[in-house]
Amino acid sequence: MYLVSLPADLSADDAPFRDAARRALSLNLAPEKVSFSANGEASLLGPLPDAKAAPLTVPPGFVELMELAILHRAAERYDLLYQMLWRLKHGEAGLLARASDPCVARLQGYAKAVRRDIHKTHAFVRFSEVQDNMGTLHLAFFEPKHFTLRRSAPFFRDRFAGLRWRIETPVGTVNWDRETLSFGAAVSAPSEPTRANGASGELWQTYYRTTFNPARLRIDAMTAEMPKHYWRNLPEAAQIQKMIREAGSRERTMLDSAPSPAPRFAERIAERRAFAEETQAPLASLEAIKQSAGACTRCPLHAGATQAVFGEGPKDAALMLVGEQPGDQEDLAGRPFVGPAGQLLDQALKDAGIARSEAYVTNAVKHFKYEPRGKRRIHKKPNAGEVSACRWWLDAEIAEVRPQLIVALGATAGLSLFGRQVSVMKERGQIFESAQGRVLLTVHPSYLLRLPPEERAREYGRFVADLAIAARVLSGPVEVAA
Repeated sequence: MYLVSLPADLSADDAPFRDAARRALSLNLAPEKVSFSANGEASLLGPLPDAKAAPLTVPPGFVELMELAILHRAAERYDLLYQMLWRLKHGEAGLLARASDPCVARLQGYAKAVRRDIHKTHAFVRFSEVQDNMGTLHLAFFEPKHFTLRRSAPFFRDRFAGLRWRIETPVGTVNWDRETLSFGAAVSAPSEPTRANGASGELWQTYYRTTFNPARLRIDAMTAEMPKHYWRNLPEAAQIQKMIREAGSRERTMLDSAPSPAPRFAERIAERRAFAEETQAPLASLEAIKQSAGACTRCPLHAGATQAVFGEGPKDAALMLVGEQPGDQEDLAGRPFVGPAGQLLDQALKDAGIARSEAYVTNAVKHFKYEPRGKRRIHKKPNAGEVSACRWWLDAEIAEVRPQLIVALGATAGLSLFGRQVSVMKERGQIFESAQGRVLLTVHPSYLLRLPPEERAREYGRFVADLAIAARVLSGPVEVAA
């Protein structure tokens, strides 16, 4: 029998196992003739003889299963994977689909546990701000159940790209310096500053305390979602036992208390419905159109939005900019293009020689369409029916402003203005005649915000060039596309 010694932590690279397994298969070693170990301990078993690792074709599902199961702490994971490779090589077709097979079942269980551990890492890492010789560092200590640190790290890199941070764990350390992920030695226990204490710890405790609903307390469900294994590194966990003890009295207090005021968006919705019931203003001016749009129920989007976000700008503007729909910030403020996309648009207009104050800015759809995700509202693209229902309001704005040129920002604006699906990348920068007048098609500024930095700079230049065409149109004749 032979022994294959592997690195203790294969979370970075499963190549050592792949190479050893291929060599063992090339030597035609049955599973009972070879043992895999990642403990680094001495053994009387001989090392695996040298042999050329022959290529091996496996089903795609095995690769994914191996990449996850190999991160599990179970010592037998390598032996099980080799058993499966041996059986696949020797013709057991459909093995991966056999959920009742003991080997398959255990490896799938390991993969599931690893996925869960990655998810819990993303959910339960808590950073504290500490100072070092380079300034502020966001530091955390976490104890994953398995070797999942390297698999979990890209999530934090993408989410906190602008911060310097380090996560210390008993299986390794990951650092992000705003440019590069690097990995270091394990840390067995947190140093005092690594705990989410001070202001950040108080913030977590306040958040957890204020969002805890004693009337919906289900201890089994809570501990299943937040296992006790992770509690010692969660600042909010120090309050759990106390909140459980006080849940009954807090629930009674809640029942005896007066109802809390409705949130802002609920008040606005109530005002809008009252206005719709009381009156329907004549559409004799932009202000009258705006008032009527505030009570619009032409499509279901009115039900969840804070308010209709109407256009703004000079009533005789030569240039009209039409976007897709209001975002979260616009929905709350009641004004178009005030969020990140609006700030980018302002800069691009300036670079193209156009003053935003001289343009009329609006959207094809007046209510914010979103998908609730926790306490956030995530943008959702309006469908063709919603665009069609809102076209009446946009047509009314165009009829009142009578701009010399309309800039359609993105595909949704193009659909509303042309009445057809447009290919923005193919048709951008061209002037078209439409029922509403001359229209220039370009991208929506939010498209630029979703690009990697190196692509964003190039595409921003193209966006400014498109807007510069609009500036030239307003100053003289220009060719119109068929």
